Amino acid sequence: MDSEPMSDPTQPAAKPNLVVSSSVRELLECPVCLNAMYPPIHQCSNGHTLCSGCKPRVHNRCPTCRHELGNIRCLALEKVAASLELPCKYQSYGCVGIYPYYSKLKHELQCSYRPYSCPYAGSECTVVGDIPFLVAHLKDDHKVDMHSGSTFNHRYVKSNPHEVENATWMLTVFSCYGQYFCLHFEAFQLRMAPVYIAFLRFMGDDNEAKNYSYSLEVGGNGRKLIWQGVPRSIRDSHRKVRDSFDGLIIQSNLALFFSGGDRKELKLRVTGRIWKEQ
Repeated sequence: MDSEPMSDPTQPAAKPNLVVSSSVRELLECPVCLNAMYPPIHQCSNGHTLCSGCKPRVHNRCPTCRHELGNIRCLALEKVAASLELPCKYQSYGCVGIYPYYSKLKHELQCSYRPYSCPYAGSECTVVGDIPFLVAHLKDDHKVDMHSGSTFNHRYVKSNPHEVENATWMLTVFSCYGQYFCLHFEAFQLRMAPVYIAFLRFMGDDNEAKNYSYSLEVGGNGRKLIWQGVPRSIRDSHRKVRDSFDGLIIQSNLALFFSGGDRKELKLRVTGRIWKEQ
């Protein structure tokens, strides 16, 4: 006796409108910016469509037939879009969610599977990917030093400490607690003198970064500076973290005092540790 296969109750029921043909997606693609269109969707008298963001850029002329655009809304296409449900564009990174067309963009801006930008600050690197990919990229392409453990002891030396060109001096990646952390040390110009800063970034999202803390210490000649903080997620750009002074700040004169000698060469030793909050 043949029996019908049982459905798996753990899987969501299939919806008939989940499969969207490529021709429908093309209809919803702006011919100028090639992005998905959202209301208001404009059209010319010949029916060619255009997103609201690109309308001012084409000076009210249809980019397809050159007719005047006017203020005609393509309500039919807006209704078609409202009936669609689409997979997240980060599906290849692991997101399995299906979202209504008009909710999809909001989800993708916050999707936990969206790729991260390369945290290397020494160049305008445009590489994106998940954490394992970026770790391999930092090691193989940027030749970043990789260390295991939650404590560090680094020495930074610069022969002309008054120059801030090529200011990003070092990025070191630490592996501990099953996570990866980026230690930055660099100089940047603040008013008339260079300032040195060291800070830690977490290779993951901000909600996970808050589970960790770190401390940094630098000193010499019987004095020391100590910083304690929470690592910032690499979702925040290197520049954003640096410009918020969220790290160990060492003024130029104090850095040279710590360096000892004739104070013409920067010699700083930065120590620190990372720990997981209970």
